[in-house]
Amino acid sequence: MNFKVLFRLLVFLAIFFVMLYIGMNNTERITFSFPMAFAKDIHTQAAFIFFGIFAVGVLGGAVLSAGSGGGKSRSSKEK
Repeated sequence: MNFKVLFRLLVFLAIFFVMLYIGMNNTERITFSFPMAFAKDIHTQAAFIFFGIFAVGVLGGAVLSAGSGGGKSRSSKEK
């Protein structure tokens, strides 16, 4: 395991810990409004909202980083 992968894992776990800690300490119900995606406001516990936002961010980051490798182009010597 190289340093870059280990560093990304540690950052991911730190962000996950903060999200979990915030969710554990904010158990009251909140109103979440996002008119572009939902016609009605969402009334639920804060932990569910935090987890949903975190999950969307993780999925978006995974999609963006999945295409970062790119295909290796052939050099002019290989032609």
